[in-house]
Amino acid sequence: MAQPDGIRLNLSAGLASVAVAGVLVALKLWALGETGALSVAASLADSAMDLMVSLGAMAALIYAARPADEDHHFGHTSVEDLSALGQALFILISAAVICWASVQRLADPQAGRLTQETTGMVVMGVSIALTLGLVLWQGRVARRTGSRVVQADRLHYLGDLLPNIGAIASLWASSRFGMAQIDSVVALAAAGMMVLGAVRIGKGAWDALMDRRADPAVIAGIAALARDWPGVRGFHDLKTRTAGSQIFVHLHVELDGEQSLREAHAIAAGLKAAIIRDYPMADVIIHQDVARV
Repeated sequence: MAQPDGIRLNLSAGLASVAVAGVLVALKLWALGETGALSVAASLADSAMDLMVSLGAMAALIYAARPADEDHHFGHTSVEDLSALGQALFILISAAVICWASVQRLADPQAGRLTQETTGMVVMGVSIALTLGLVLWQGRVARRTGSRVVQADRLHYLGDLLPNIGAIASLWASSRFGMAQIDSVVALAAAGMMVLGAVRIGKGAWDALMDRRADPAVIAGIAALARDWPGVRGFHDLKTRTAGSQIFVHLHVELDGEQSLREAHAIAAGLKAAIIRDYPMADVIIHQDVARV
């Protein structure tokens, strides 16, 4: 796929994500006013977080695509990690507010009375349908472009389906059996999932900003390529780090010192191309050393 086509597809997925999240925030805000359900509030907070994540993902796709310049020799992909840290903090704050409100309602059952449960269930059903449509489109785009930003955004929306289903279940139980406290229990569970997601997102972003190495499977794959590449007698000092979806690879290869510079360059260039072919998000620098006799 040509690079411009991949960029357009990624941006289309980003625009769809922002549009769906915006519609869901508006619908759930109205449903919360109608029902007073904390499970809907948890889903609303999650959709508001989705909107921020989607806006951040789209901004990251645009900004990270900028080439390296005089001030940023290694590109701009670290913006993805900075955005993720802000998103993780927002998630934690939202989860804390929902937990506090849920505990308050459990302590005072009279404060947890719900209304207009049918309206809330319809809104949550529409939310599930829109989310499923978005996830299907994001999956198609991610398969064609390999964008990790789109893949991460898709995984986040997949995780939203359970709280939405839980909100419908709590509204139905309240309408059918008058079990309003289930709403608070579902909200607590949704808040717990939000905390786990925030920790995962925050840790990944922190590791990248601290120049953590790439995934061990990626490192092993690069090592295997270098080990078996024709003309390479050995290699050492294989170092990696990540920034957003970008992987930076530094590698020293040991070559025959009697061959011409042109031949040595061709060997290193071929290995570099093979690494990028297998790991398209890699930025590779290969240093050529003379092999010990």
